[in-house]
Amino acid sequence: MQSQPKSLRAHVLLLIVAILFSGCAAPMAAPASAPAASGVGESAAVEAPAAAAPEAESVRPSSGPASAAPATDASSAPSSHRGPTPVPYDNQRPVQPVTAGVVDDNEQWNDYLDYRARHDYLWVNERDISERIAVQVWDENNEPVHDATVEVYGDQQQVIFTGRTDAGGRLFFHPRALDVSPRTQTFFVTASKGYVAQRQQFSRQESRWTITLIDPPAAGRTQLDLLFLVDATGSMSDEIEKLTNSIAEIASQIDGLPEQPSVRYSLVSYRDRGDAYVVKAEEFTSHLNLFQKQLSRLRADGGGDYPEALSEALHTALHNSDWTGEDAVRLVILVADAPPHLDYQERFAYDTDMIDAVGMGVKIFPVGASGLDEQGEYIFRQMAQFTGGKFVFLTYEDGSDSTSGPGTETTHDVDNYSVDTLDRLVVRLVREELAKLPQGSRQ
Repeated sequence: MQSQPKSLRAHVLLLIVAILFSGCAAPMAAPASAPAASGVGESAAVEAPAAAAPEAESVRPSSGPASAAPATDASSAPSSHRGPTPVPYDNQRPVQPVTAGVVDDNEQWNDYLDYRARHDYLWVNERDISERIAVQVWDENNEPVHDATVEVYGDQQQVIFTGRTDAGGRLFFHPRALDVSPRTQTFFVTASKGYVAQRQQFSRQESRWTITLIDPPAAGRTQLDLLFLVDATGSMSDEIEKLTNSIAEIASQIDGLPEQPSVRYSLVSYRDRGDAYVVKAEEFTSHLNLFQKQLSRLRADGGGDYPEALSEALHTALHNSDWTGEDAVRLVILVADAPPHLDYQERFAYDTDMIDAVGMGVKIFPVGASGLDEQGEYIFRQMAQFTGGKFVFLTYEDGSDSTSGPGTETTHDVDNYSVDTLDRLVVRLVREELAKLPQGSRQ
């Protein structure tokens, strides 16, 4: 440049400055060949294979076809319902897709009872759920009444069970799990919402109780509280990275659902005694970018022994979180690879809190990560079945080898399950819940 006239150098500098300022004013479009970012994690990700992975399908016959992946184009959604667009971090790289299977033990009830009988030797906090009564609350138009309070009274007219109906107006009552005396054969049941209430008498011999509320109040819009409960011990480093990389896509797809939910997110992470922390809870937020940043700061460390402080973490997630009080779909997505400690002398017990979850109208969807053993699977399925959720588990090409990549195989004792990528599966589960809502609550 020494031989160039000063005026030429000045023109070049002005041109560079103009380009820089124009780049600040309007972001440049990414090249068409650049891979799309799939999440917000800070840690380095494994690069995706050059060829697109084939869509996973179950190798076992499922009870029904898997739901189609929901449309992700949020441009048609009303702007009042859409949250901020997820902003990927600069160092984010695409990762290999994660596949997962799902089973609904309440739908495959006899199979689930057989499963429990095959594993009655495991050390768990047992609750006898062999007696199950489905309680259904409708309005006068045969529409489900969401978030109605149901109270069951025994012989002495004391409340022996309290629950909230799900989006489909249903909940499950398990008399033996609550140590209800076999001599109690008649129950009085009160269903209420707002100022509307109905009281009826039912026999214990019936497997389904139906109550009708006349003109109960209805929500003006769909509120979704989505809490991620994540095991943050050392063995979960891969799963945390996978979750971090898929959460942006999960949130984007939920934001584009036709039900247009107003979503709040929360993150509760946990480790074990003796670690840097036992439980760390973030408040619910409707700001997606804030939630993504919270998740991106999550690091896997500690642990040591196999079980973790899951019972304390579940208690914190349920009782120390600011859940929406009325007319909300409340879901916990538990991601973990180990069962809770059962040897701690503590006031927290997962089986007590899963009963509390029904009383709060919270469903638990446990995601069994690689390494989850028989005890962990049993406990995870207990929480899912009792609260009306479903058991999700990661799948691989070789079920016994978690390093074999995504596939349809698993070592878990499950049958008739469907498989999809983890992000689409979580969205599908959310959409299935929202689809149960009465028409007036989906706007």
